[in-house]
Amino acid sequence: MAKPERPPSGRTNLASCVVATIFLIFLLMVISIVYFTVFKPQDPKIAVSTIQLPSFSVANGTVSFTFSQHASVRNPNRASFSHYDSSLQLIYYGKQVGFLFIPAGEIDAGRTQNMAATFNVQSFPLGLGLGPTNFADGVNRVGPSMEIESRISMAGRVRVLHLFSHHVVAKARCRVAVAVTDGSVLGFHC
Repeated sequence: MAKPERPPSGRTNLASCVVATIFLIFLLMVISIVYFTVFKPQDPKIAVSTIQLPSFSVANGTVSFTFSQHASVRNPNRASFSHYDSSLQLIYYGKQVGFLFIPAGEIDAGRTQNMAATFNVQSFPLGLGLGPTNFADGVNRVGPSMEIESRISMAGRVRVLHLFSHHVVAKARCRVAVAVTDGSVLGFHC
């Protein structure tokens, strides 16, 4: 006579559940490591190539000009970068003297997009800061000059694996030395 088979005990079921749980935890750890090493979103990079002042005038201690800046934005991610909160500001002695809103857009994965911005700056009083300007490169720009600061900020998101949305920000700040006599750009440092 054969012995009847006994149904599996609760211990066997518990052991199976523990093994399955350990496997799932291991799988989640591997997925997380792959995500943070391969697909981790990075902030885009902004490089300013030229800054010009096509028109420039000084009258009665005030200055007004047209500001023109060319920059390139590189998206190093494996997904497109959608920017929607972007602007260009001009700062003179801590005060905003110019502002341009950059329209929303998208930069494809691994691509670089060139951008040009030109706008008129309303007249503002020339204050302190007329004189030589020293930049980090050690070159001294002599003659009556003023220094303005250009700030670009591009904020948006990168979607990873069509599931996760990651907020990224790219910023660039440039100090620009401008000759007060004719508005020529003596140099800029970003």
